[in-house]
Amino acid sequence: MLFANIDYLTPDFEIAHGFIGTEGSRIIYVGACDPVGTPAFLTTDFGERYDGSGKLLLPGLYNTHTHAPMTLLRGYGENLVLQDWLYKRIFPFEAKITDGYAQPATLLAIAEMLRFGTVSFTDMYYNNGARIAAIQTSGIKCNLCGGVMVFDQEKRLEDMPDYEMNKALVRDYHGAFDGRLRIDLNIHSEYISNPYVVRSIGELALDMGVNTHTHISETKLEHEECKQRRGGLTPVAYFDSLDFFVAPCTAAHCVWTEAGDWEIMAARGVTAVANPASNMKLASGFAPVPEMLAAGVNIGLGTDGMASNNNHNLLKELYLLGLISKGATGDPTVVTPAQALATATVNGARSQGRADGGRIAEGCAADVAVLDVNTPWMTPVHDQLSNLIFAAQGSDVVLTMVDGVVLYRDGSWPTIDVEKALAETQAAADTIVASL
Repeated sequence: MLFANIDYLTPDFEIAHGFIGTEGSRIIYVGACDPVGTPAFLTTDFGERYDGSGKLLLPGLYNTHTHAPMTLLRGYGENLVLQDWLYKRIFPFEAKITDGYAQPATLLAIAEMLRFGTVSFTDMYYNNGARIAAIQTSGIKCNLCGGVMVFDQEKRLEDMPDYEMNKALVRDYHGAFDGRLRIDLNIHSEYISNPYVVRSIGELALDMGVNTHTHISETKLEHEECKQRRGGLTPVAYFDSLDFFVAPCTAAHCVWTEAGDWEIMAARGVTAVANPASNMKLASGFAPVPEMLAAGVNIGLGTDGMASNNNHNLLKELYLLGLISKGATGDPTVVTPAQALATATVNGARSQGRADGGRIAEGCAADVAVLDVNTPWMTPVHDQLSNLIFAAQGSDVVLTMVDGVVLYRDGSWPTIDVEKALAETQAAADTIVASL
């Protein structure tokens, strides 16, 4: 496809105008002039010529912390304190989720993400077969891990079914679907783990050449109880003491992390994923994003699950991230629009180990989102980056492309039967609720 006469976001987070050409799964041309008929592209068939008038081309967005099948729980468990939310609503419901229920719910989550410009997500949950089938069908990219929770403090990873499950996932699916699917290894958190399993997962990830994904310091209670249990160590310091960070790690939340934690995370290449909506909804607090950025920590952006957010709209998360950082610190200069956009693009790609993602540049993956910016709420344009953070709507996305394939366009999902996913997800949710 040739995006013609279109505004686009450069890798330096500036707005330029020109032509973006894709061929196969790659961006092969970025420039101010029309490449058609030029010596370098005499034999190139760009395919469709897309009129970019009134449009803005962005790198596709990366949602770096999700629980996709939890779409089944959207709006279930509202206005509850965390412990009641978990033990009275979420855990009993989750115990009823089968692969047959999880697959349409995952497809619906993917359809929602594509609708709002997301090209890749990092997903932690169960029902691996159902999630993998949905990823394969839809065409989206994903870093997927199976949820690992350990309640026995003497348990060894080698003695758990999760050990063989994870090795099989990596062996059979890491790099599957032309690299769209990557497998991460997972430990749920410090408080649902033991030292033997934490160390073993870090070692296994290093041996198998994959990343890890976990929850860290989501709540003050979790953070402080860890210090009591682990001889004063914070969750970050505890994981680091067990060499968990020897493989690249994506750490969700990080709301209550401390200065010493940020030094460790920056040194070990840990990505901290901010989840503004989820953390506010569950009253967990505000991630110290400005401080982590200043310490050199790579920051990603995530929606979390639909029981603690209610939507997969990453543009809404960008809006919240931009506002919260300023309001929580009392400093209106922190977290610039460019820094915010980086969390959802190039930083997210980095966290997933996708060096060719998150940028509009020749040789990069043809993963893009097109927004209609010829709207009342995006006009006038004094600073388009600020408009993107504080004025753009998820519904402004009119096209989402992954590896050169259009997966959403003008209300249509070519690879997903959305009506079927809607009906099956609602039926599954109704069945589960009726059984509780």
